[in-house]
Amino acid sequence: MKVRIKRIDTSLPLPVYETKGSVGFDLLAREDTVIEPGSIQLIPGNVIVEVPVGYSLLLISRSSTPRKHGLTKPHGVGVIDQDYCGPEDEILIQMFNFTQEPVTIKRGQKIVQGLFVRTDQFEFEEVEEISVKSRGGFGSTG
Repeated sequence: MKVRIKRIDTSLPLPVYETKGSVGFDLLAREDTVIEPGSIQLIPGNVIVEVPVGYSLLLISRSSTPRKHGLTKPHGVGVIDQDYCGPEDEILIQMFNFTQEPVTIKRGQKIVQGLFVRTDQFEFEEVEEISVKSRGGFGSTG
């Protein structure tokens, strides 16, 4: 399947799957960005992506980012919807600096990985009660 993508800065490469078995592709920072300790910063991801119908694009931290840079996604994962693809809709990557020092992300640095996931929209049917037996509430399997 082909996905339409536009680079903001064409001197930076398109995202690629680094190995034959990779399910995620790395997104690069378009510009140098400093993230102060304990703060969240948006890093321009250099691309606008037309996410195919029936899919969403998830932005997930690279496994090395917290260990090497002290950064993480503030809410775990970012979701790029199918209709977020207009001319002003560059992917912006939220990152949280959990260290005590400023962290500088350099232009062209790999920040997060993108993963296309099949998704559906559902119609909600409101009911008076749910007839399935409760499994015990939050944390019941721990």
